[in-house]
Amino acid sequence: MIADVAVQRGKGEPRIAVEDRLFSLVLALLATETGLLKAEILSTVRGYAERYDPSGANANLERQFERDKDDIRELGIPLETVESPDRPGDNQSLRYRIPKGEYDLPVDVRFTPDELALLGLAAEVWREASLSADSQRALTKLRSLGIEPREPVIGYAPRLRVRDAAFEPIRQALDRRQTVRFRYIKPGEQSPRVRTVNPLAVVLHEGRWHLHAFDVEAKGSRTFLLSRIVGGVEVVPGSTFAAPPPGIQDRVLADLHELFLANSADLAVTAGSDAEVRLGKRAVLADDDAGVIRLHYTDVAVFADELASYGPEVRVIAPASLRDAVRERLASVAAAHRGAGGGD
Repeated sequence: MIADVAVQRGKGEPRIAVEDRLFSLVLALLATETGLLKAEILSTVRGYAERYDPSGANANLERQFERDKDDIRELGIPLETVESPDRPGDNQSLRYRIPKGEYDLPVDVRFTPDELALLGLAAEVWREASLSADSQRALTKLRSLGIEPREPVIGYAPRLRVRDAAFEPIRQALDRRQTVRFRYIKPGEQSPRVRTVNPLAVVLHEGRWHLHAFDVEAKGSRTFLLSRIVGGVEVVPGSTFAAPPPGIQDRVLADLHELFLANSADLAVTAGSDAEVRLGKRAVLADDDAGVIRLHYTDVAVFADELASYGPEVRVIAPASLRDAVRERLASVAAAHRGAGGGD
């Protein structure tokens, strides 16, 4: 009977990718100053804990751990073995740790702003995905053993978050090739429309997440801003579709960048203002004497929202479509304030 249950449990165990297990092991070893015993590692770290047997029958897990130690060291990560002074020569009392000082990047390593942005985006996605929850569970297990992890362990990744609520359900649907349905509001429309799409790629462009998908009703490819999705994202039951073509993310980004370069705006900005500082960093041309800068942009509505937030610090010289869009937003704000004042 026990053997039958063990077989059933083995069949139902989640399959943890090697990279996921190694990453969880590194994170756990970085989390403690004094290191972890082998038993503590096998019972708490994702990739081992799912198959850990409290009765002690863990020979296969121990062999896997030995192989993983070699793999980590081959990657250049300084994994140390610390012998207990009270029990010299006892392998079961050995502690394993990764010294934070030796794991840190060398002082002469520097990143460009673009490289830092990419690292930040990677951290942003990672933090919102399942690894974050798994890591928190592992740290909770460590605390239950009386081991206080170094805080903040997650400090190795910039503290960024994906703000669009639609990001995670769409990412999961893309991974599983599931059709999704959501309400989407386009600029100029008063109410959202339901869209049913096959997600093909999720990309970040100009600081905003975009979904490239096949629109089922329109029977064609469309690109959506995640920030314009209203409400939840629903999976269409029983739906599936073919895998996206290779390199689709690169092509989507290339198309967005081409659109970005095709749109340019000339702006007059007030000297010394917040607008001059922030927008000036993105200018591709500048006339300091006239106080005019030129910027590229991808989406008229999004850029108009940003420019309107600066109020009188920015005046759009060209194009007329952008100027009109900014005026509309400022007029709406002024009307709203007049309406609020009239109700007192």
